[in-house]
Amino acid sequence: EYVIGLSEGQWTPAPWVNVIANAGFGFLVSESGGGYSWAGNSRENKLSPWSNDPVTDPVGEAFYLRDEDSGELWTPTASPIRNIGGVYIAHHGQGYSRFEHTHKGIYSDLVQFVPLHDPLKISRLRLENRSSKPRRMIVSSYTQWVLGVSKEVSAAHTVTEIDPSQALLAWNPWNPEFAANVAFADLRGQQERWTCDRASFVGPGGTLQRPEGLEPDAKLVGRAGAALDPCAVLQTTLELAPGESTEVVLLLGQAANRAAAQQLIQQYRTADIEQKLNVVRAFWDSTLGTVQVNTPDKALDLMLNRWLLYQNLSSRIWARSGFYQAGGAYGFRDQLQDGMALALALPEQTRQHLLRAAAHQFPEGDVQHWWHPPSGRGVRTHISDDRLWLPYATTHYLEVSGDTAVLDETVPFLEGQPIPEGQEDSYFEPRVSEQSASLYEHCARALDHSLALGSHGLPLIGGGDWNDGLNRVGQLGKGESVWLAWFLHTNLWEWAKIAESRGEKTRAKTWRSHVRKLKHALESEAWDGDWYIRAFFDDGTPLGSALNSECRIDAIAQSWAVLSGVGTLERTHKAMKAVEQHLLRRENGLMLLFTPPFEHTPQDPGYIKGYPPGVRENGGQYTHAAVWSAMAFTALGDGDTAGELLSILNPINQATTRAGVHRYKVEPYVMAADVYAVAPHMGRGGWTWYTGSAGWMYRAGLEWLLGFRVRKQRLYLDPCIPKTWREYSIRFEYLSVVYEIQVENPNGVCRGVGLLELDSVPLNPSEGIGLVDDGQIHRVRVVLG
Repeated sequence: EYVIGLSEGQWTPAPWVNVIANAGFGFLVSESGGGYSWAGNSRENKLSPWSNDPVTDPVGEAFYLRDEDSGELWTPTASPIRNIGGVYIAHHGQGYSRFEHTHKGIYSDLVQFVPLHDPLKISRLRLENRSSKPRRMIVSSYTQWVLGVSKEVSAAHTVTEIDPSQALLAWNPWNPEFAANVAFADLRGQQERWTCDRASFVGPGGTLQRPEGLEPDAKLVGRAGAALDPCAVLQTTLELAPGESTEVVLLLGQAANRAAAQQLIQQYRTADIEQKLNVVRAFWDSTLGTVQVNTPDKALDLMLNRWLLYQNLSSRIWARSGFYQAGGAYGFRDQLQDGMALALALPEQTRQHLLRAAAHQFPEGDVQHWWHPPSGRGVRTHISDDRLWLPYATTHYLEVSGDTAVLDETVPFLEGQPIPEGQEDSYFEPRVSEQSASLYEHCARALDHSLALGSHGLPLIGGGDWNDGLNRVGQLGKGESVWLAWFLHTNLWEWAKIAESRGEKTRAKTWRSHVRKLKHALESEAWDGDWYIRAFFDDGTPLGSALNSECRIDAIAQSWAVLSGVGTLERTHKAMKAVEQHLLRRENGLMLLFTPPFEHTPQDPGYIKGYPPGVRENGGQYTHAAVWSAMAFTALGDGDTAGELLSILNPINQATTRAGVHRYKVEPYVMAADVYAVAPHMGRGGWTWYTGSAGWMYRAGLEWLLGFRVRKQRLYLDPCIPKTWREYSIRFEYLSVVYEIQVENPNGVCRGVGLLELDSVPLNPSEGIGLVDDGQIHRVRVVLG
């Protein structure tokens, strides 16, 4: 867990949060206690208010403690009431957060988590009287209901009620996909007083720092119904002798209907809360414990062993939310990439999402750029790379799992109107088609739909490729993408083999012919002398060329020349040398996406130019792409530069000094999507948690740097590490077996397995290790050099 201690006068430079979720429910909480909860969709069905205000970090949920003798009011978290002289400790762990505070002899310990399979948040507040006299305490819980996208819209439609069990219920019949859902708040039946009227609780002259409903002489008015400013306030009285402790538990959730909500309330009133928390911890320990590493880079170990996969699954796949975006939607390309990082630890998650994504493809082969569950409303676009991530992610899953049966799973298409002529995209709710096909056919149609070429023999960029900020490079339908050519080549090469194995010889022949065309065009048209061009505008003007005054060199056109395996050895070495020279800013600890940023160019590349120069995709560090560069360096055998770059990208290394903390500002335990590359904000982290860079960082560290790759039922080890690393180890849990892997580097090389042994028996490194399920511990020794 990451522990944050705040004493008098201390504040984090920005909210440092934890995202805690299961597959259908979750919440976000900051070190001060701010954050919000949701059910089903983190944007469309917020239970409490979301705010991306990094300055005030307002709360929509809180606990209040009041001493009945002194009348003093405080909170167990640093917000909304922060006591002068108080020390607040926040623990962010995998699947839970914990807050400790002591005030005037009352110690509070608040643990918050989401059970593994149920739609509710559990907040267990333990109180201990560490003073020398009896204490009489009033404990109040507060939740402001949203039950929709925003409280401003939904408040007028929200209805509240107290049910016969004294739990508070709330619903919003005007929230279309969630109209039948019923939210609830309950102190496990301990509540003695309550209100659903926020106006009477806060009061006309009150604030959440001093609600009038919690003044010593005030009483909660038991008011519920419609046309209120809706909230849920529950209150109970506790008496604590010296040394005595007790606990209060808040259940906050939402179920599919009233009966389901009442059943859930009754179930959790008597549930063993500690056991539920232990189940959550055991799940994360098991998932994250599949592979554990021990290297000379301890910051890398912390990220690979715990935080990267946690960020990837909890925030990206389950919550689809972070402090800076309450997204809610699935992005077609986004979660497909995230799922690849889980192919070993949770293959069922990866498989499930392949089929989920395929169900959001149109018969023509294009897909929804993003969509909101459960309705499926989303946007159809001309973006050119989305569809290709389905075959790419499927290839990776097949390689790791060997589960070829997934290719024959039947998945329906979507039906919807084509994008109107001259329009960039179209937002609508499509119909589920009567037409369906195998996952193989869905992937094949994505490839077939991507074969159109421009005047340089390169794929059309459409409404943008991976960098959809380049949405006007090809707005006339003629612009071309060099990066997309590398990516398409990678897919066609692999899928031609799959097609041939399934007897689809015509398709295989077509795709192989296209591969040859792409390779020729890339080397004849895209090479700029020292690196590869990024794209061509509709009028044929190059982008990412030495001829340009802005965006002269772009990182992903170079890294994917390597990762695709298509670029010539001489040129890819030269291109990555140019990346190191022009884009790796060692003095600032940054790896830029491209340089110089767009600012004055007469060409209009798209909305990317709306970002300030050096921020996000416009010439800042876009971490997702920077990780690809690290992978490319390992592919070329340069473990020194790869290790250095991964160290630069590692957020833990941003917080090793006080100055670093205040420069970087955001959480030092999860990946940031971007880091600013312009004064006066040089080195400041941008968008955290909800970024695909977490999954790619995990794969870059484990598969590319440490060389650990499972392919079907075989383990291959091909490290490319810094020369200074003399050894490292990996512990791999496979079914009932534990593989203890020791890698030695006595000669100080980057790459080259000279010896591979399994239980002291030499093996051929190129053939890997056959994985068995015999319940034993097996020892693997690798010697480089």
